Amino acid sequence: MKRRDLLKAASATAGALAVSPLVARAAAVAAQGAREADVVVVGGGPAGTVAALQAARAGAKTILIEMGSQLGGTTTTGGVTFPGLFHAWGRQVIAGIGWELVQAAVELDGGVLPDFTKVPARHWQHQVRINGPLYAALVEEACLEAGVTLAYYQFPLSAVATDGGWLLDVVGKGLRHQIACRQLIDCTGGADVVGLAGLERLREDVTQPGTLIFKLGGYDVAQLDAEEIQRRYLKALADGELEAGDYASARGRFVSFLAAGGDNAQHIFHADSSTADTQTQANIAGRRSLLRLIRFVRTLPGCERAQVQRMMQETAVRETYRIVGQTLITCDDYASGRRFDDAVCYAFYPVDLHDRHGVVPKPLAPGTVPTVPLGALVPKGSRNLLVAGRSVSSDRLANSALRVQASCMAMGQAAGAAAALAARADVTPTAVALAEIHALLREHAAVVPE
Repeated sequence: MKRRDLLKAASATAGALAVSPLVARAAAVAAQGAREADVVVVGGGPAGTVAALQAARAGAKTILIEMGSQLGGTTTTGGVTFPGLFHAWGRQVIAGIGWELVQAAVELDGGVLPDFTKVPARHWQHQVRINGPLYAALVEEACLEAGVTLAYYQFPLSAVATDGGWLLDVVGKGLRHQIACRQLIDCTGGADVVGLAGLERLREDVTQPGTLIFKLGGYDVAQLDAEEIQRRYLKALADGELEAGDYASARGRFVSFLAAGGDNAQHIFHADSSTADTQTQANIAGRRSLLRLIRFVRTLPGCERAQVQRMMQETAVRETYRIVGQTLITCDDYASGRRFDDAVCYAFYPVDLHDRHGVVPKPLAPGTVPTVPLGALVPKGSRNLLVAGRSVSSDRLANSALRVQASCMAMGQAAGAAAALAARADVTPTAVALAEIHALLREHAAVVPE
C-alpha cells in the first residue's frame, strides 16, 4: 500500500512551482549573494557521481554535494563492491562514464573482468568485483579533473524554486551557505531534495530490508561438518541466540553463509535511510546482528578462531522514497522491455524484491532489455529539476530491479547530460530535444536505446 508524502515544511513549500511573489523576490535577493553553478547534484552515489561528471565534462559549472566523507555511496560506503549489470544477452547495454570508472578500478587493482560474451547461469556472475576504497579515490580524482566542485559533509536544508532555477540553503560542519543553480539533480536515493521542494513522493508501508556488509574468516569451510552446523544454527534461531534476518536466507544452509563469509547475506528489517535517526537505528541494528553472528560462529566446531575481517560503517538501504514522475515505469514495462519514446538509457537486472523470507530473483525473458524514459527522471509539476538513481519514478517491483548500480549510473549520465544542455539553453530539461541528449550521451560513450 503506497502513501503519499505530502509534508510541506515552511522552507519546502517555497520549492513548489506555485511560489508566492514574496518568496520568489526573497529568493532572488538571497541568490545575489550565493555561490553560483549551472548544475548542482545532491548525493554522490553511483548516480550522482556520474551525473556530476557528465555535466562537468559537457562544460557546465557543477557542484556535487555529498553528506558523507567520500564518493561512491552504495559501492563504497555501503560496501556493495560488485556493481552490475552492464551487459545483457552477450552485449553491452550500459557503458559511458560509469563503465569507464569501473574499468579503471579493476585495472589499477589488477583485477579481472567476467567473460561477458557468455550468458551467465546466474546474474551475479556478471557483477564486477572492485576495490571499494580505490574506486572512491578514482571517482574523486575524475571529478576534480573534470572541474567538479566537491562539497563533502554538506546537505541542503531547503530547496526554493526561482525564476532562473533553484536556491539551496546548505549546511555543513562549521558552515552554512547558499547555492544558486540553473539545474538541480536529486541523486540522494530517497528523493530527499524532491521532498524539500514540497513535491510528491511515494513510499511503501513495508520496505525491503537493508544489509550491513561484512566479511568473516579464520576457518576452513572444507573441514566443517555441514549437518552439525545446520542443527546448531536452527537451534540458535529457536532459542533466540540468533534472530530472523541475521542470515537473510531464513531456512537456508548456514554452511553456505560461512562459505561466503557473510558478505551480502544479512537482512536488517525496517532499515531506513530517510532521516539521521532512522539511519542511526539501521546502523545499530546491523552491528548488533553482526555481534550475534560472530559470537555464534565462534561456538561452532572448526570456527573457534573465526574473525570479523571487514565491516562497513553503514547499513546499506534498499528502499525508501520514490518520486511521482511524469512517467511511471511499471513492472510490466520493465519485464517486457518496453521501448519508451523518450528513452535515455537501458537498465538490466532481475526483478529482485527482498523480504523476510530472503530473495528469489526473477530473471528477465531472454533478449529482454528494459529502457528508462526521461519522463521517469522528472518529478511531476517541476521545472529545472531531475532525479536519477534508486528514487526513479517506478512501481515497487520495477524499482527492485532499477535500483542497482549500473542502471543508476546510466540514469545519472542521462540526467547529467540533460541538465547540462538545459543549463546551456536556459530551459527546463524536458524542453531539450531528445536527439541532443542522445548525441551528447553518445559523445561520452554511453549506450543509447535504439
